[in-house]
Parts: sequence; C-alpha cells; structure tokens
Amino acid sequence: MTLAEILSFASIAALMIVSPGPNSVLIAKTVPVSGSLAGFANIAGFAAAFYVHGALAIFGISLIVARSAEAFFVVKMLGAAYLCWIGVKALIAAWRGESVAAPVPASVRSRRLPRAVAEGFLTNMLNPKVSMFYLAVFPQFMHHAADGTPSLSSAFALVTVHALLNLVWFGTMILLFARLAGASKSPVFQRWLKGVTGVVFLGFGAKLATLRPG
Repeated sequence: MTLAEILSFASIAALMIVSPGPNSVLIAKTVPVSGSLAGFANIAGFAAAFYVHGALAIFGISLIVARSAEAFFVVKMLGAAYLCWIGVKALIAAWRGESVAAPVPASVRSRRLPRAVAEGFLTNMLNPKVSMFYLAVFPQFMHHAADGTPSLSSAFALVTVHALLNLVWFGTMILLFARLAGASKSPVFQRWLKGVTGVVFLGFGAKLATLRPG
C-alpha cells in the first residue's frame, strides 16, 4: 500500500468524520456530564465498531446486509431505535432539570466508562451509513493477494487510519469541552444541552429510519 493510497483514504474518511453526526452529539453529551475520560471511552467504542465493520466488510458479511432489503431494514430500525432512545433519555433529563453540578465521585466515573464505550460502539455499529462507508470506500483501497483474497494487514491498517483520525478530531473536541468545564456545569447550560441533544438524536434516528440502501 502506497502513501498516496493511504492519504487518499484518509482524506475521504476525514470528510466523513468532520461532517455533523451522532458521534459529535454523543461527545457533547458525555463530556460535560461524565468528564473527559468518558469522552475518550466513547472514542474507544467508535474504534471498536470500525474494526468490526472492517472485519465484516473483509469477509463479505456486510454485503449481505447491503443487498438484502430485510436485513438492511432490521439493522436500520435497530440503529434508529437506539438513537431515538438516547434522544428521549436526554429530553427526559432536560425536562426534569437533572444536573451534575456537584463533583462526580471517581468511583462513579469509573463505573460510567464501560457504559461510555458501549454507547460509542453501538452508535457506530448500528449505523448503516458506517457500513456503507466500509462497503463503498473501504474495498477500493484494499490490496489483494494473488488468489484474490484481501490482504488483512492492509485492510486493518486502513481501519487503524480511520480510528486514529477519529481520535484526533474527537479528542480535540473533548479537550475543548474540558476547557469549557466551568460553563458546562451550569444547570441552565446542562438543561439546554440535554434538550438540544435529545432533539438532535431524535432527528438522526428519524433520518436513519428513512435511509434507503444504495
């Protein structure tokens, strides 16, 4: 794999990463409530989902989902339901005026880390758009052996590039939110943020529910 190929893939992946989406909203929801470490746990969940999507694309399982209307519908509706569930939870928290202005004990933060990883993983694993990226873009950059089988080393190298780009972009976002920690602890700001988060996640869920393959 040449440097030019890696840079070309990175450019396409970067455009997808920086475009507004559920990942950005999840980071914005997580960091003010659970801290920077939980935000990086979200990113770990993103990366884990990318490696699963990459493996599925390499072994052709994702192609079944892409070509089967029934399988695509099931995955799409699961993803839409999950995003809407996050949105409804955020709206309920905003309505109740739940606040985390008081310091969160370290033991509580540590218990939230697995949950943050799971949220990051599910947000990307149940998103057919991520699957489509790995089906439409990913194979174009994979190298193949003489017998036509994909090179696992080159394929997972591309997944690693995608994961590192996510770390850079969303890591910067986390650090920005951490600098605004004083404002983010305001109950008014938290209520506003949760309300916006809820509406946005419901919007992403509705958009995903109407997504068509191809």
